[in-house]
Amino acid sequence: MHRRLLVVLVPLAVLLIAALGVPLSVTVAEREMQETYVDRLNDVGRFASLAETALSTGRTEALQQELARYHELYGIPVAVIDTSGTVLLGPARAYQEAARAEPALPRIVTAALAGARPEPSGKWAPWDDSALVVAEPVGRDSEVVGAVVTISDLSKTRHRILVRWAQLAGLGLLPLIALVAVAWPVSVWVLRPVRELDAASSRISQGDLTIRADAEAGPVELRRLAESFNTMMDAVENAVERQRAFVSDASHQLRNPLTSLRLAVESLEPHLRASGNGRQVYDVAVDELKAMQRLLNSLQASARMESIRTASPVDLDAVLATRVDRWRALTATAGQTLTVDVPPGLRLLEPPGGLGSILDELISNALRLSDAKVVEVTAHVVRDGHSSSAGTGGVVTIAVRDDGQGIDASERAQALRRFWRSPRHQNVPGTGLGLAICADLVGAAGGELRLEDGLPRPDGSGHGLAAVVALPVVPQMESSSDAPAPSPA
Repeated sequence: MHRRLLVVLVPLAVLLIAALGVPLSVTVAEREMQETYVDRLNDVGRFASLAETALSTGRTEALQQELARYHELYGIPVAVIDTSGTVLLGPARAYQEAARAEPALPRIVTAALAGARPEPSGKWAPWDDSALVVAEPVGRDSEVVGAVVTISDLSKTRHRILVRWAQLAGLGLLPLIALVAVAWPVSVWVLRPVRELDAASSRISQGDLTIRADAEAGPVELRRLAESFNTMMDAVENAVERQRAFVSDASHQLRNPLTSLRLAVESLEPHLRASGNGRQVYDVAVDELKAMQRLLNSLQASARMESIRTASPVDLDAVLATRVDRWRALTATAGQTLTVDVPPGLRLLEPPGGLGSILDELISNALRLSDAKVVEVTAHVVRDGHSSSAGTGGVVTIAVRDDGQGIDASERAQALRRFWRSPRHQNVPGTGLGLAICADLVGAAGGELRLEDGLPRPDGSGHGLAAVVALPVVPQMESSSDAPAPSPA
């Protein structure tokens, strides 16, 4: 938006300077030309007076010498011509050479021989290379016996005009430069409330609903906008908090009746026959009650995790050090193999609720929901589309791959939705909330959770499943700080 203000202000300033500078430049050029014309007119007037006396007395030697000295000193040929156009006095050769290049000379000389005084030349532009021709009649009225003619090269005059124009352009650039220099900080100051409102919106999009815009600074219109924004966020935060509180309270309130119901159902077991439909109904009821308890636990965990919206830097080595041994024990119990290939020294932005809990969920899914024999955990840094083992910028991708049955590519997007479960996993304990919660938390830290092809299956029938977590790398300048870092946009 700063550029937009400059795009509006700078052209207006240029137009204003041009509107003032162009007429002033024309005036300067015309004045320079007028001064030159008046100077030449005085010279030819003086020479005309001397020529009238010299021609009437026949003493022309002194005038001839003066005309020669004038031409030698100023480089301007001056000639006294008679009514037939013949040069009587002056440097005839220089005059004739200059006269050949001036098509307007005959008209001006004819007017002067007729007794008319010359008019000022209107050719003041520096790019016009014509000379200045000034003619003065010798004699008065019907007694005109000739004319004094000068042909002046105006290159020096036009050079002075260009110099003056350059000075005016320089003077015009000074306020323009000052305007640009002042406009940028002024626009920054004017747009500061807008930037603050944008920053608040960015923080809110990351999940921090407690952020509010400053409604006491800036123009009246922006203050009203900030107040409306804060009112809207109050309503949104209240609605979200009520939703979370409802989920948490409902889960908590249902826990005790559900536990009592389970105890009551389990107390019926001694009264059931060893065989018959009653035993089957009993088993189904107990399984359903266990599934409902797991669902309530997941809902409570979801409400707790969603209330945490602060991402902070964490060392991946420290997270794995507290988890890998337990993962190996779980995989060994299930008859599976766990391999971990993670380079040391990776520091990344940890999602709300902890990176360890997310990796626990991904490992648990790989163990429970597939017939995998191998589970592999890898990590690397991606910078500008290229991967490397370590680095200070980019994104860390942590992949949990298995060689199990996986899920179809068409089902992977649905797998990140809440309460979705694959048809082949309907009889496997679970609620369908784990991956969805993990995806939300990773997104709150500015990362991404996606599902891809995993390791090749041992029987060659396809690939397993890979859950890939991509999180921003924490720069080295922040590595020594343990303070929480805000989630990136």
